[in-house]
Amino acid sequence: MRIHSRPKRNQRFPQRLVILMSLSSLIVMKPHGDIAVQQAQLIVTSTFLMLLIIVPVIALTLFFAYKYRQSNTKATYTPDWDHSTKLELVIWGVPLLIIIALGAITWISTHKLDPFRPLDRIDAQRPVPAGTQPLVVNVVAMDWKWLFLYPEQGIATVNELALPVDRPVEFRMTASTVMNTFYVPAMAGMVYAMPGMQTKLNAVMNKTGTYEGLSANYSGAGFSDMRFKVLSLTDGDFEAWVANNQKGGEVLGRASYLQLEKPSHKDPVRRYAKVEDGLYEAVLNRCVDGQKMCAHQMMAIDAAGGLGKGNVDGVLRQSTGRGDRSVVAALCTPDNPLGLPRPDAAAAAQ
Repeated sequence: MRIHSRPKRNQRFPQRLVILMSLSSLIVMKPHGDIAVQQAQLIVTSTFLMLLIIVPVIALTLFFAYKYRQSNTKATYTPDWDHSTKLELVIWGVPLLIIIALGAITWISTHKLDPFRPLDRIDAQRPVPAGTQPLVVNVVAMDWKWLFLYPEQGIATVNELALPVDRPVEFRMTASTVMNTFYVPAMAGMVYAMPGMQTKLNAVMNKTGTYEGLSANYSGAGFSDMRFKVLSLTDGDFEAWVANNQKGGEVLGRASYLQLEKPSHKDPVRRYAKVEDGLYEAVLNRCVDGQKMCAHQMMAIDAAGGLGKGNVDGVLRQSTGRGDRSVVAALCTPDNPLGLPRPDAAAAAQ
């Protein structure tokens, strides 16, 4: 018979020490992508500058509390002292200089680390070689999974992202329903993905390995399981990964996308060997089903001054118990590009 006993307090201490030491090696502060490395350095620099004020203030607070304690009768007591030019210069000058330094660093890093800005270096020692084209990956945040489309390779995956090491990557992101956040701590900071809008992130991975990506914006019941694997591969391994997807995957068209778009939990990795042309643009413009006008078409019409007579023809007056109202009788769709009223819509409006 084996008897289990709780570890004593001094036996639990090494376990807690190991946990605390492991916090220092979190991937956020020791990443493997150049953008994330620069962001981590920015955090360290900003923290150091702020500590230049915080540490002396805390130290002086403790010193004054000790020196001018009630029991210390030898402490100099000068109740009429109220001004010192030198002290005022230190009190106001040093924080002002630190604020100026933080402001300059923030302004520079805001432009330098802009996620829309193409990369100009692989890492601190290597600039991007002339003529290098970034790998484009289209990202769709769904409920509750991630869809990655590779237009150059013609493939797509769900919940698995593969990237060639030391090659710039341009992510183009949108969402299918609600706003979400794309975040790979080892590579770069988080960027929002929003329906009907495209955001971008330019980044690079500098070390091979398997990392974790996640959603960092609550989006419903399946949010906590909305994670994906990030594979940082050599060029040869990346080409092999692409070939494997092209051989064993399905075809992702509009109909299959509409099924994939439905909410689901803990989705396994899925692979698509071919993607229908224009699918990502349809997702971005919210017209995958073909039942309504694409957002970019609608904006182009608005920019040109509206539909004119066609706009009037597409609206009918409908009688209700509360009076007449205007209803849309036609929309510009792929099978009705002019937005002409349909007989069934006109009949329903009467």
